[in-house]
Amino acid sequence: MMKYMLLVFFSLTSVVVAIGQTKGPLDNVVITSKKEKTQVRTNEKGELHINVSPKDALKFKANGLVRYSDFGARGDGKTDDIDAIASAHAFANQHGLLVKADERATYYIGGKERTAVVRTDTDFGMAAFIIDDTNVQNHRAPIFLVSSSLQPFKLEGISSLKRNQEKIDVSLPGTCLITVTDSHVTNYIRFGLNQDNGSQQTDIFVVDKNGNVDMDAPIIWDFDQITDITALPIDENTLNITGGRFITIANKAESKYTYYSRNIAIRRSNVLVDGLEHHVSGEGDRGAPYGGFISISDCSYVTVKNTILTGHKTYSTIGSAGEPVTMGTYDILVNRAISVSFVNCSQTNDIDDNKYWGILGSNYCKDLLYDNCILSRFDAHKGVANATIRNSTLGHMGINAIGSGTFTVENSTIRGRSLINLRSDYGSTWQGEFIIRNCTFVPSGGKTASAALIGGSYSGQHDFGYTCYMPERITIENLHIDDSNHPVDYQGPAIFANFNPQTTDDSFQEKFPNVRTREVILRNVTTASGKTLRLSDNPFFFKDVKVDTY
Repeated sequence: MMKYMLLVFFSLTSVVVAIGQTKGPLDNVVITSKKEKTQVRTNEKGELHINVSPKDALKFKANGLVRYSDFGARGDGKTDDIDAIASAHAFANQHGLLVKADERATYYIGGKERTAVVRTDTDFGMAAFIIDDTNVQNHRAPIFLVSSSLQPFKLEGISSLKRNQEKIDVSLPGTCLITVTDSHVTNYIRFGLNQDNGSQQTDIFVVDKNGNVDMDAPIIWDFDQITDITALPIDENTLNITGGRFITIANKAESKYTYYSRNIAIRRSNVLVDGLEHHVSGEGDRGAPYGGFISISDCSYVTVKNTILTGHKTYSTIGSAGEPVTMGTYDILVNRAISVSFVNCSQTNDIDDNKYWGILGSNYCKDLLYDNCILSRFDAHKGVANATIRNSTLGHMGINAIGSGTFTVENSTIRGRSLINLRSDYGSTWQGEFIIRNCTFVPSGGKTASAALIGGSYSGQHDFGYTCYMPERITIENLHIDDSNHPVDYQGPAIFANFNPQTTDDSFQEKFPNVRTREVILRNVTTASGKTLRLSDNPFFFKDVKVDTY
């Protein structure tokens, strides 16, 4: 999926105003202004040919906006309106116009491969969009692609980088997002039912025009031999997407890892999504997973707020280890992105209902935020550098993460199996610290459970491609553990789960030792059971941890 989306991103071409014929984004839109009526048609290659009469062009420019009906959209919920929708955006992109959906229209979008490229403010308003995934030409093609007209370019003369490097020797036209790869180094070598051979070492960070790195999202790896480094210019103005009620009619494809991505794909920095709703209907006994209705990649400074999303039904397949596995399926996906915030977001289904997969997946991100959200899951697969959850409630899949920097959870209720689970398939690694303040932990959403605050496991026998760490310092202040529903033999909540039951004395040899927590600071931790917080079911594994209680 990522490979496809990157190809789409780098194939974009800027639209120029011309008399006569103009090629548009993705090289599949031709815009003319002949003295004929405004109309949209497609040729034998599937290209859109849009003619806007001179009279209509003047009217649209004078109004400062276009509507989908201006380009032939019916909005009756039955006629496929995707060509009209894509045409409206193509013309708006050419002239810098606002796009507005028609009031209370219902746009049907069938299975045709057509992407509407969004480069101007868009107001979906009270309109509904029915996206029918039951018979599609290309399950990876987004419905809306939010993109920049600024072109990426390769950086020359930079052969190496160091972790936490504060400046790179480069002069840029403005602030840019930098992506860098060393194809000679492999990390994130996954362990378990979805095992794989890892990924090329990559990173993403922001620099200003003088090459100064934004240290809120620092370089997290040493790059001794850079094989690719690219700059993506960051738009200074914010692109606003507001409103809209989207309904996905779920696919009924074979249950295997063919991720559907007929979605809103955000590939531009400085974007605000406000007031959107996404619903899912028609999920049956089988289906392919989803790669996020809101998919955010290769960009920075994106905020999604006042938005209602929907968790997808889970289906099983045979994983890479040859065993049955439940497939991850997401309504939000964030990859290779910096400073992405979800504010006042919720979901339509019960956050404790495990028939539905957790709502967020992310990889290679920095500075992620949940604020005032009620969602089933926060997840960072291939690492997040710095993350914050505040004023929020998380459901049955809770907080799952690996990464670095500071992970802060405050003023929140966590209803997962652990307060924070360190993903064992990537080494249960966090190189940094956890700060937990003013929170309530309800183990397993109130089901019978033995509580452990920090979950994870580490065998010491698998090479993940990097040294694995546990948080150097964990600070927990004003935490209430609602462990009232516990087993008969319950000994009280543990700070750490039993990360390795085999490590009970010095005789066990780890091929790849991890770096364990140095200090846990506890202040005002209370339990519903009245039992005292313990270190772990396996205290030997954590024998060198200093626990400070105030």
